[in-house]
Amino acid sequence: MHVDKAKKRIAKQVKKGFKGYPQISIEYFGQEPSCASLVVVQFTLDEGSEVQEERFASKSDAREDETIQTALIKIIDRAGAISVLQVPTLTLIK
Repeated sequence: MHVDKAKKRIAKQVKKGFKGYPQISIEYFGQEPSCASLVVVQFTLDEGSEVQEERFASKSDAREDETIQTALIKIIDRAGAISVLQVPTLTLIK
């Protein structure tokens, strides 16, 4: 899947807001504001259940990495996520 198409599908899901569980949360991390080198995806089956987490690292900007963005779409689809939440800004790590 092309990176722009994947990003658009993720954005469409995020725009719907919280609709219930199962829920996927996506957060991007980086050492500088212009490059996300890490993506953390959290899956919550239902309220109060244990959160499962998966991480993806990239040498370039993960937000523009076709493989990572396609993997995020596959995770959302396979999890049957009703809600997809995304932290709107890049979280800086030191």
